[in-house]
Amino acid sequence: MSHHLSGPNLRPPSGDARLDLTDVFAFESPTTPQSTVLIMNVNSFAFDPTHGPHPHPDAVYRLNIDNDGDARADVAFSFVFSAPRDGRQTVTVFHGTDDEARSWEAAGEEVLTDVPVSFGPEPEIAETGWLRFSAGLRSDPFFADLDGIGKGFEWTGIDTMADKNVIGIVLEVPDWVLGSAPRIGVWARVCLREGDGLVSVDRGAHPSLTAYFNAEDAKDAYNRGEPADDVATYLDSWVAALRHSGDYDAEAARDRLAAVLPDILRFDRSEPAAYPNGRRLDDDVTDVRIGMVTNGRVPDDGIGPHADLLPSFPYLGSPHPTT
Repeated sequence: MSHHLSGPNLRPPSGDARLDLTDVFAFESPTTPQSTVLIMNVNSFAFDPTHGPHPHPDAVYRLNIDNDGDARADVAFSFVFSAPRDGRQTVTVFHGTDDEARSWEAAGEEVLTDVPVSFGPEPEIAETGWLRFSAGLRSDPFFADLDGIGKGFEWTGIDTMADKNVIGIVLEVPDWVLGSAPRIGVWARVCLREGDGLVSVDRGAHPSLTAYFNAEDAKDAYNRGEPADDVATYLDSWVAALRHSGDYDAEAARDRLAAVLPDILRFDRSEPAAYPNGRRLDDDVTDVRIGMVTNGRVPDDGIGPHADLLPSFPYLGSPHPTT
């Protein structure tokens, strides 16, 4: 189910939908040459019964970029939201590099301050220097027959997310901001302030990994982890899971997992994005993951991309009615 409900027992992390990282996307801008679009979507189903769609004001939402292949952040964008007031909310954007990028705090230059968050049909778009940015309620672009997956791949023909929303955090930046080499790695993290520090409650890049490969009692630890430790920590247990689900031999399972461990979305910007080289909004990642975990034995779910995607920034479709 992509990265929706990535806490234990198909619940949001810490039981709070506002903290739930749902998807990460990276693709070349269709409108601005030599620019990259980065998107992190959060707030599964975009409605926490207590707090509504508003992102958590005590959280740091973050997009990380590795540009030298060591599975550690070299560039990071952090997003801190105000407490909602009268249904309104703002967000401040930080740009960090090197040590600033490796901190879970919102470190670095404050490049946008108190940008309005959109909760209506029209997006709020802010631009400053090299950065184009938008955050707000948008149509969830993820598509899958989740009921069919839950029924052991007995397809229902229903797209679970067809009428659902998320909070979309969208950036468009020149390629040079992310690094001079064409190959980058991207992942997202959500941290919650507890006392004087931050606790990582969710992180990821590739769709539908923790749902298929992590035991329920391992998910919280995974969400606290660093991608640089993924191979050492998870490869053996994930090989065992893949051998069980897809009847792989050990070598073949390791080969398949090399594409997703560490959990960083690799994007060679010298080539057009198409998952697993980056990820576009219309890439059918559900079929890719089903094919992986079943070794091609289960046919695809027959669900296609959503028709409400926008051709220009912020690319995510207008939100569905919430009442």
